[in-house]
Amino acid sequence: MIRKARGFALIDLIFVCGIIGLLASIALPQLALAKASAGAASAVGSMRSISSSQLTYALTCGGGFYAPKLTILGTAPPASVEPYIGGGLGDADMVSKSGYTIRMSGTAYPGAPQTCNGVAPGDAAQGFMAAADPNDPNNPRFFAINSNNSIYEHSATLWGLMPEVGEPPVGNPLVR
Repeated sequence: MIRKARGFALIDLIFVCGIIGLLASIALPQLALAKASAGAASAVGSMRSISSSQLTYALTCGGGFYAPKLTILGTAPPASVEPYIGGGLGDADMVSKSGYTIRMSGTAYPGAPQTCNGVAPGDAAQGFMAAADPNDPNNPRFFAINSNNSIYEHSATLWGLMPEVGEPPVGNPLVR
């Protein structure tokens, strides 16, 4: 009586594991690259959101002046439940989102009026700057924007170099 072999032999399992390992070694670097690219796109979107929120704030609440901090943009004006900025960007003055640390500042201007959402006289800003720095030290893409509404990219942080108005001394503008 001849018995038929059923199931898999050890060599079959080793072969399948080898193929899976080969496919994973090809796919994982591309997956990491796609993740970094998605994080950079999110950072650029956050810079655009900050700029748009600042313009809305200046026109509707700030009397022509900008909010000095992200948490101010995250505060809803009277008679509204919606803040000027969403997506978690107005929850703190330094926010970590999609692999980037995002922060914004504006220098207080003594002649600024009190704003509708509680910023004291002299605390609003004539300009602003915001930056997105990657949390991963291997990510070479740093972004920043200011009241000129142009997003700049550089291979090192732009946080200390970005003026509130005008072009930074380093970095390249992103083409729209």
